[in-house]
Amino acid sequence: MITDFDAVLPADVVVVGSGVAGLTAALAAGSRRVVVLSKGRLDAGSTPWAQGGVAAAVGPGDSPDLHARDTLAVGAGINDPAAVRTLAREAAARIADLVAAGGRFDRSADGAFSLGREAGHSVHRILHADGDATGAEVQRALAAAATAAGVEAHRNVWAADLVIDGGRVVGVTGRGPGGERLLFPAPAVILATGGAGRLWSHTTNPPAVTGDGIAVAARAGAALADLEFVQFHPTALASGRDPMPLLTEALRGEGAILVDESGERFMLAEHPDAELAPRDVVARAIWWRSREGHGVFLDARSAVGSRFPSRFPTVFGICAEEGLDPRVDPIPVAPAAHYHMGGILTDLDGRASLPGLWAVGEAACTGVHGANRLASNSLLEGLVFGHRAGRWAAAAGPSPSPGMLRDAADPGPDPGEAPDILAELRAVMWDRVGLVRDHDGLVFARDRLERLAEKLPPGSSEVHNMTVAARLITESALARPESRGGHYRSDRPDADPAWARSLIVGG
Repeated sequence: MITDFDAVLPADVVVVGSGVAGLTAALAAGSRRVVVLSKGRLDAGSTPWAQGGVAAAVGPGDSPDLHARDTLAVGAGINDPAAVRTLAREAAARIADLVAAGGRFDRSADGAFSLGREAGHSVHRILHADGDATGAEVQRALAAAATAAGVEAHRNVWAADLVIDGGRVVGVTGRGPGGERLLFPAPAVILATGGAGRLWSHTTNPPAVTGDGIAVAARAGAALADLEFVQFHPTALASGRDPMPLLTEALRGEGAILVDESGERFMLAEHPDAELAPRDVVARAIWWRSREGHGVFLDARSAVGSRFPSRFPTVFGICAEEGLDPRVDPIPVAPAAHYHMGGILTDLDGRASLPGLWAVGEAACTGVHGANRLASNSLLEGLVFGHRAGRWAAAAGPSPSPGMLRDAADPGPDPGEAPDILAELRAVMWDRVGLVRDHDGLVFARDRLERLAEKLPPGSSEVHNMTVAARLITESALARPESRGGHYRSDRPDADPAWARSLIVGG
């Protein structure tokens, strides 16, 4: 009932999430009344943490077709070719939009974009800002543009559930910073909640990245896809911090190498591209090396050396905090959960299976990444598909009438964080649903996660969402009896041609 809420705040478009995808969608919605909900500060998500850059075919000798081929090659056979072509062909236009909005990318002396190279890319095509602070610059530019455009932002609002009427999404409920029960009626809701990295005890993701979009969409009955495909970044700083500081792949693009404690460069025997092999290959190689009792280090002394403070100032600062000088010290590294290729199933305009619902960015599964994301395609995905979704959501129609909101469920008070349950959930996901999986481990994880869910107090919270997302990811990993991209089963180590397809659940 509407009367159950402390405030009813109608809008034309509600965007849940304030990173690159959410803010791009909000800006693309144009003159409509757009409300952006962020469960923390506007920069609480993953976007400001992105170091490497944005991939786009804007340099000499490059083309959208070549970018698309590289993306397909890394995706392990299950990308949607139409989505990949859309991403690559619209990249330059979205970069131009970002520059027009005030985005500042690093440039060479002649004014051209300074382009880097990362794993899986056949040419230099990675735009970067402030060396290794690209995400922070993208977030700054988009937030400033959204403010100038009059986008209404609500900080510290946690989105609880979608409101459904007659099979159509007509709004979203949430809790405000003081526990206020809020209702946001709208003919269009865009979920841009990011990924699910915090489900694992070792992750590069900030605390806000808890799989909320997956859980919210699943409870509403939306279709989800490719949930088993999780990308573990090969080179997080092995310092004991949570989250683990990321060491951008651009370091390896500059020539940094991976060595063990004896100085052996072990990736030469693992893949023809050595350190520039696809991320899943490099991450598992480091995992196995560590399991054998070896230390693993990223050695950039020769490749970067004295240029570290200017070329990679973010990484240089992170290392300094740990008492390391990467100009003279190899950097201890380990894999960490980084990116979720799966999510809410959408078409190329961000439409989910439920009318009135769109999803963009890491929360969505457009099919563009397949089983393994190509480096620096993540910020680009938010720009390209956020733009497309925002334009279509703006045309969704009139706001829902009060009668359509009669089934809106009061989110109730926050039941608390349940730290013990959270810690065990993250440990189970890392140990059993991590880089290397098998049938018995996945069954154990599924059963344990079910018992953890039963221990939760009534209500809705981040931990409730995390248990939903973790169980769905685990069940999808159990249902895919092969290894492909970011999903590796030690009991089924080969790819099965019969499974060269997406696994769709719900809907």
